Amino acid sequence: MSNRLRSALVIGGAAFMFSLGSAQAAVTVIGGGAAQLCYEAADSGRNGREAIMSCNEALVGALSETDRAATLVNRGVIELSQGKINAAQDDFNAGIAINANLAEGYVDRGATLIAQRKYADAIRDINKGLALGAKQPQVAYFDRAIADEALGNLQAAYDDYRQALVIAPNFSLASDELKRFKVVEKPSGT
Repeated sequence: MSNRLRSALVIGGAAFMFSLGSAQAAVTVIGGGAAQLCYEAADSGRNGREAIMSCNEALVGALSETDRAATLVNRGVIELSQGKINAAQDDFNAGIAINANLAEGYVDRGATLIAQRKYADAIRDINKGLALGAKQPQVAYFDRAIADEALGNLQAAYDDYRQALVIAPNFSLASDELKRFKVVEKPSGT
């Protein structure tokens, strides 16, 4: 690109919808039983009554602190997919209170903040999750892109959707969002 031209991003097609769903990341638990079933439900996107029951059963049982924090986050993922934003946020907060280094807890809490249209707060949480080494960083980049786009930061959103695809080339949520963007060249004086 020459010095006389700069690129600009525009969103093509329909206007950006703030109701875009964010993605969530489940947290692995050690061992089996109800905590494992809760993790599997959160990881696979199953969000039925049985999934929540598995999480609840695990949480009344004997779990290590690590598995208790993970199970709270996993239950939060299921609740978020059911549209239970406040319950999910409570579980993410509880999981983070037990394990402040639980990257997925921050990323997933960021998703609840997106749902509440608290985009700057969401970005802070997602950044913390990335800094802590989120196991599914493509989810974090995707969610951060949603928040950035909602704040009007189109370049940052575009970059994050692209980064999500660099990490996970088959991540259809990110590739679908990128289809709405168009890079156009503009003279640098405009």
